[in-house]
Amino acid sequence: MDRSPTPRSVPALYPPLDPFDQRMLDVGDGHRVYVEQCGNPEGVPVVVLHGGPGGGCSPMMRRFFDPERWRIVLFDQRGCGRSRPHASIRDNTTWHLVEDMECIRRALGVDAWALFGGSWGATLALIYAIAHPERALHLALRGVFLMEERELQWFYGGGAGQFWPDQWRRFRDMVPEAERGDLIAAYHARLFDTAPHEQIAFARAWASWENALASMASQGHGGEAGAEYARAFARLENHYFMHRGFLGEDGWIRARLDRIADVPGVIVQGRYDMICPPLSARLLADGWPNASLHMIPFAGHALSESGIAEQLVRVTDAAGRRLARHGAGGGEAG
Repeated sequence: MDRSPTPRSVPALYPPLDPFDQRMLDVGDGHRVYVEQCGNPEGVPVVVLHGGPGGGCSPMMRRFFDPERWRIVLFDQRGCGRSRPHASIRDNTTWHLVEDMECIRRALGVDAWALFGGSWGATLALIYAIAHPERALHLALRGVFLMEERELQWFYGGGAGQFWPDQWRRFRDMVPEAERGDLIAAYHARLFDTAPHEQIAFARAWASWENALASMASQGHGGEAGAEYARAFARLENHYFMHRGFLGEDGWIRARLDRIADVPGVIVQGRYDMICPPLSARLLADGWPNASLHMIPFAGHALSESGIAEQLVRVTDAAGRRLARHGAGGGEAG
């Protein structure tokens, strides 16, 4: 879950900065992913994981890190942003993304790195760290999504709709009443098996439902996403949710938290997050003793919410100082 943050001013952030490296990396299977590096080439490496799936990274995401201390790596996951082919679900699963991260790490000569992600980005950070705990220096997570059935039912089964009934009805009523028992499947049929103009209409409806609830400030008015962005975002997110994240079992992440018992982490959660409610953050913290949970009052889901942004900058500043003291992340990749 989670699309790119709204481009608005957040005073807590570091000033805008440009990449010192941009490249298209061939990761196989016909996919090329966009990768950029910002900040200090000799700094502590951190990889930024955007939401969605399908959200793409944005210039705002560079600004959560002290550019003198961090080597900031951002990339657009398969099928979205500047990665190609656009909106493609071919050979596009969680495990492909984990291997793409390893491909990027090796290509950049990074031994280990910190991970920073929110919503689906938090999901991917956790899955990657569980698969490769020796490569994870620190996790900074926001708006936790654990890819569990209860979370999908909350957002696509009517739970959030009880708080936002008008927005929910617009989303739900796009499909016939007989299909409303499984809106993920109903939208899947229309995002993949209809004419292009119809795909765009349903993609925009899918994105608008999420955008409307992303920020407390939006008050249910998230605006309409551009056609190409909406198509990639909706198709990829729906594809991953139809397959329950390709994890094979419900509760996969929480069942394997022992794998990251020694990896430090910080969880930043909006108290009034309507997309990824705080229960997931609480359950994650309960099962991961090396993580601390910061519940932000009067904040929703979006990365751009001021309380969330301010806390995340504090988190990266503290982690950057600690990791720099220990010389973390340097050396050639294995």
